Amino acid sequence: MNLSSFVSHPCALCCSPTSMWCSRCQNAWYCCAEHLQSDWPRHKRECIPLNPGASTGTPYNTIATPAPVQHELITVSAIYFAPEEERSKIISIQCRPQGTLSQGICPLPLVQQFFSESMPNTIILTQGLNGEALRFPLHIWYCPVSLQRGSPVNRAVYRITSGAAEKAWCGPVVVLKFNGSRRQGYTDAGSNDLPALSAYFLAYK
Repeated sequence: MNLSSFVSHPCALCCSPTSMWCSRCQNAWYCCAEHLQSDWPRHKRECIPLNPGASTGTPYNTIATPAPVQHELITVSAIYFAPEEERSKIISIQCRPQGTLSQGICPLPLVQQFFSESMPNTIILTQGLNGEALRFPLHIWYCPVSLQRGSPVNRAVYRITSGAAEKAWCGPVVVLKFNGSRRQGYTDAGSNDLPALSAYFLAYK
């Protein structure tokens, strides 16, 4: 059984929320050692040791809090507009899962390495060309300090707008692509997302 310690389960004896389980079978939840002891005459009939070599000589077992699940990082493709480069490029971004899968919390992209001046801000782009709704919204990460103080113009953004944007975009930009309108995760971004981004940068004021 592989569960996070922050998930609450009802105590087998009193139904109070708890994150501690029987350390012998790891399949029954108790809010305190006393409740496991009280329930042991019943629970021992179903308590199958997770470790077959575990001792069965004690009259009752102990409880423990399971260690949090160590989720593996998720890697997706993103679009990177480096300020000093003429073209955007596809890069890999690692995302750290947050919460459990059932909670539907979007993973956290690890993009800080691209933003040396400050913590990045984000914009969620939900409309593409001609105001059409994007089936897969785009998550734009940018440096607010670069944008506000008029750092050198981002040449890659300048290129995809052919220099026609009303206001120049400054600083680095990383763009991830949500896997749906509910924005619970990311999918790979690619060159087919550039037209929507170009329209956004052209309209930016």
